[in-house]
Amino acid sequence: MAISGCAPKDWRTASRESAGIAPDPTVTREAVIQVYAARTWGWHGWFAVHTWVAVKPSHASSYTVYEVVGRRQRRGLPVVRIEQDLPDRHWYGERPRLIKEFRSNDTDRLIAAVDKAAKNYPWPETYKAFPGPNSNTFVAWIARQVPELDLYLPLSAIGSGYAN
Repeated sequence: MAISGCAPKDWRTASRESAGIAPDPTVTREAVIQVYAARTWGWHGWFAVHTWVAVKPSHASSYTVYEVVGRRQRRGLPVVRIEQDLPDRHWYGERPRLIKEFRSNDTDRLIAAVDKAAKNYPWPETYKAFPGPNSNTFVAWIARQVPELDLYLPLSAIGSGYAN
């Protein structure tokens, strides 16, 4: 029996499909913010998670995902990734779990604040698994810049305290 996060699998062929958690953007007209966490790849998954934020403004037909991906640094790309994507995509075979969600009249205003915070992240070109900055530092940065999110990351979000 394989231990989750350490199964003999290849990240290139691991599932990146939707987990079916996020509301369908073509049906859901209200604005949505969702924050996800999924176990990291390989043995790090025993104790660490990767976090990201997905947003859908009112009446939008798709989600924008905000995350930091360290592998991009090795390819000479900024580690901050802001793109239209599946909001609840498996993180290389690991099923995400929803850790925070917003759907209210104020959500569009919060989405604008999340976007501004993400675009002002102080380490857009730098990634270090430990102690950071990493994907969890990025989401924690957004949470600090947008306190109305009232977002607290799990203890397994290694690097979330880097910017304190």
